Amino acid sequence: MGNVTSNIAAKFAFFPPEPPSYDVCIDEEDAENGEKRYCFTGITADKNVDVHVLDTKVGNKIVATFWKHPFGRFTLLYSHGNAADLGQMQELFIELRAHLRLNIMSYDYSGYGASTGKPSEINTYYDIEAVYNCLKDRYGIKQEDIILYGQSVGSGPTLHLAARLQRLRGVVLHSAILSGIRVLYNVKMTLWFDIFKNIDKIQKVSCPVLVIHGTSDDIVDFSHGKRLWELAKEKYDPLWVEGGGHCNLEAYPEYIRHLRKFISAMEKVSIQKPNKQQSSSGSCMTGIKHNKCLRFGKSR
Repeated sequence: MGNVTSNIAAKFAFFPPEPPSYDVCIDEEDAENGEKRYCFTGITADKNVDVHVLDTKVGNKIVATFWKHPFGRFTLLYSHGNAADLGQMQELFIELRAHLRLNIMSYDYSGYGASTGKPSEINTYYDIEAVYNCLKDRYGIKQEDIILYGQSVGSGPTLHLAARLQRLRGVVLHSAILSGIRVLYNVKMTLWFDIFKNIDKIQKVSCPVLVIHGTSDDIVDFSHGKRLWELAKEKYDPLWVEGGGHCNLEAYPEYIRHLRKFISAMEKVSIQKPNKQQSSSGSCMTGIKHNKCLRFGKSR
């Protein structure tokens, strides 16, 4: 029974666009060290975008794009939703880079876009780990200067990484899920065969967490965002978008305003070494055109 339910949940979770909205080709190759420079259809004219093909622990090759801002202090590591790929997201990344004045690292999950392999929960974890390692090793970016951003299903890999890194600058959860099964059924306890158990991982995140959710979300109920915010140890003022759905929050002016406020607040945060004696009780910190609509296979 458990395996069947897990398989059903996994099928609900992933809808890679078919056909992919972009392609990746080799732009040039360094004969001396064998390094390849890739180009991404549609954005080759933007000299401030680096395209990478990264190897994951299980041998999948995933596509990642690094959108450089000339004055960016922080880097947003963006995990998109379950029904989009990088080609459909690039307009949003251009807007976020300009308005928030930071670098953006984005990637396609295994089986999405030009990334190889098959989409699965565990593969999304390997995917985001490979992207984080690229930021650390290729660009020399410290975790203190990284803000993780997870949209819908992207909240799964985001919280997977956030629970493991203790010195991140911050986390943004956008229309996030408590867990895969909880999107489909109203269950009170975490089942062993569930996927993306964010409800458990959020409590292990030590950095400030901003939660954004629409009050009229008919795909991932508003209660998911509220509960995640309640469970966060370091709460930042949430953004509850009145009347907002699952696919249109970026269209509301308060979306970019609140993100700007959050980034500004993060510039003032002092990153300290984790203290095991630190209290786990939560404290509240005060301080476009949308991409392809996200989907869940939820019956209506």
